[in-house]
Amino acid sequence: MIDDAVAKFAEEILSDVEEALSKDDPFSQELFTRQILERLEDAEQLEGTFPLFQQGRIKNAIYRIDGYTFDEERSRLELFTTIYREDLPPSKIPAAEVTKAFERALRFVNASIEGLAAELEPSNSDASDLARLIEAQARTLGSVRIILLTNGIVDKAAGSTDWRDRKVEFDTYDIVRLQRILGEGETRADIAVDLEALTGSAVPCLHVPSQADEYDAYLSVLPGEALSRIYDRYGVRLLELNVRAFLGLQGRKSVNAELRRTIADRPSMFLAYNNGIVATVDDLEIVNDKAGRPSIRSLKGLQIVNGGQTTASLHRARRKESLNLGNVAVPVKIIKVGGADLREMVASISRAANRQNTVQLADFSAGDPFHQQVEEIANNTWLDDGKGRWFYERARGSYLAAEQKAAYRKSDQQSFRAQTPKQRRISKLDLARYLTAWDGLPYRVCLGGQKNFQHFMQRMKDGNAPPLDATWFKRLVAKATFYRAVEKKIRAMKFPAYGAQITAYVVSGLAQKTGGRVDFDRLWSRQSASPELEGLVEAWAPQIDALLRQSAGQKNPSEWFKKEECWMDIMGRLPPLSDPLPPELSYAAADDDDNAPASAPRAHSVADYERIEQCMNVSAATWLEVAERGQKAGVVHWKVAAICRTIASYAAGGWDKKPSARQAKPALEAVQACQRAGVIERATAAEAAAIS
Repeated sequence: MIDDAVAKFAEEILSDVEEALSKDDPFSQELFTRQILERLEDAEQLEGTFPLFQQGRIKNAIYRIDGYTFDEERSRLELFTTIYREDLPPSKIPAAEVTKAFERALRFVNASIEGLAAELEPSNSDASDLARLIEAQARTLGSVRIILLTNGIVDKAAGSTDWRDRKVEFDTYDIVRLQRILGEGETRADIAVDLEALTGSAVPCLHVPSQADEYDAYLSVLPGEALSRIYDRYGVRLLELNVRAFLGLQGRKSVNAELRRTIADRPSMFLAYNNGIVATVDDLEIVNDKAGRPSIRSLKGLQIVNGGQTTASLHRARRKESLNLGNVAVPVKIIKVGGADLREMVASISRAANRQNTVQLADFSAGDPFHQQVEEIANNTWLDDGKGRWFYERARGSYLAAEQKAAYRKSDQQSFRAQTPKQRRISKLDLARYLTAWDGLPYRVCLGGQKNFQHFMQRMKDGNAPPLDATWFKRLVAKATFYRAVEKKIRAMKFPAYGAQITAYVVSGLAQKTGGRVDFDRLWSRQSASPELEGLVEAWAPQIDALLRQSAGQKNPSEWFKKEECWMDIMGRLPPLSDPLPPELSYAAADDDDNAPASAPRAHSVADYERIEQCMNVSAATWLEVAERGQKAGVVHWKVAAICRTIASYAAGGWDKKPSARQAKPALEAVQACQRAGVIERATAAEAAAIS
């Protein structure tokens, strides 16, 4: 008998797919795949996914995939295959059909290694890109995981098979598991570690019983190889309760020099030199040996609270550095939380354990003061009609929890849904995505939700956190509205692949072209983008797609789009703007910039945005030279010199703040005047182009 909650969730999934169907997008299975991958990314189960349906034949056998993700850091390929059914209640998928789906996906990997890319070109460049990637990575591929997505019920959720001297893992997200993860918001429960299978035997431990029924502690030693393999399987999901911004950037990108030296030269000393890890579990299985001594057979709901950097570095040492972890042992303290609040205990452990490092409060995600303040502002900032507001989902699942809380009374539930419908929900990952793209870092957005969030939090920690108030939040919502409008239009244009990457680059490109100055007030008050802005996106998107592909050349596109070099190349070749501009760009507003000449508000034009862009091609040193020498020589008025100094500060700050149209015009005229008078040094090529 299927659970009522699962049945209801299955009905909602089917309804969502049917609502999204259109004449231009008639394939339910592809829509289901796209929606589930997006939601699993939001739930932090997956990273950097690409929906990609590809089916064909090799001899008499069929291959087929519905999407993929490739983790370059872990050399891990994940392929998705989908079984979608329109019957309710959900039915059981026969084991033979599940096996066939896995086999067809694995057949695609084999075909790719054997040169499938050449056969696919030029008819399907996106599938051929993936086939080329698999062919190029065949020898160094760390692991392959094939994941079945289905709205049916599957009895056997996981397994593995031998393939080309390695294991291929099979995993399943059926409707029961999807409901548990996406419906209830659980994530840790899926992390089950069989230590006996990993190490060959249960791991001896010392049990320290609870003093006040709050927790039990277990002290043990894990083989470095086993810890690396656990991380290989679950990745950053092991750190979801952790200080992920710090651990992600510092741990996964490089191996600490001392740690690496110990692994390479004196692996047997690792236990003595390393502080080890602290972890929490929901449950663990203890067995006793013949002498009655306890050992840990398995762990459920494992979370690494402190020592994520050690864990990720060990994994990198094995995968990227090819270092042998056979003699590496890692001390571990495992906490099974009893009567205490898990999240509060984790936060306390993290703060206490990380005082030895330069970890700030900003390293914590949901509990970080930045996110708490955004949540508070969101709860108290109403739309102009006074009837609705946006919901900031500071902690994953908090929207669902608030909705369920409101459901206790029908009137409260109706009020909650009217005030904060699902389309007005912003998660932490959304916030990081919108602001990062608008700040001109589309390559970071292309890293995927989690990695981008880690970089975003690092920026906050490095002193880039803005002053938070209602005005800032309204601007955030405006940027969210802008981003979602671009995303929706690009999705409707049916690009065969890389729609998310095109979206990020279009948003960053328009922010670059406009100097980050659009009519945020209009976007906030109307809660939608104008048809004219959608038309501009429709004109830009194919051009950005072409530029991205040209820039990638023979490189793997999905990896190239994540590089700063890609953005630098695209940024110099962005499509031009043309009059008439959309109302969001041609708005008339008084600038609030210091030193700007006073004048009545006037509409922005393409020429205004071109001048802003030209200003940003001039270095801070040149702006200071224009201000100092120009004023001294009498060719630049002191008020204009002040504007040039202000713009110099913008340039020195990496253009986090950009000049306004009212600043750009007199400033560029000042540069030209200094050039004519010969009072400044020769400009660079870019500067010469800017001031010509």
